[in-house]
Amino acid sequence: MSEQPAPADPVARQLLEPAAADAVRAYAARTRAQADQFAAVLEDVATNGLPDPELCTPWEELREAHLVRLAAHRPAVA
Repeated sequence: MSEQPAPADPVARQLLEPAAADAVRAYAARTRAQADQFAAVLEDVATNGLPDPELCTPWEELREAHLVRLAAHRPAVA
């Protein structure tokens, strides 16, 4: 594995505006929360096995419900 060269001047980084830095931190927090949720699902599957497909919601229904939620946030322009 090749190592990346260290920057010549580590102080020469461009700082973000406070609002942009807050937005990046918020995105990082959301991403971390989603990863934790995904890991919890995988741990549950590892512990308890896969759920019975007959008891699960078909992906088509999940997709349609999600599309309805998206349309409610962004109504079509007439």
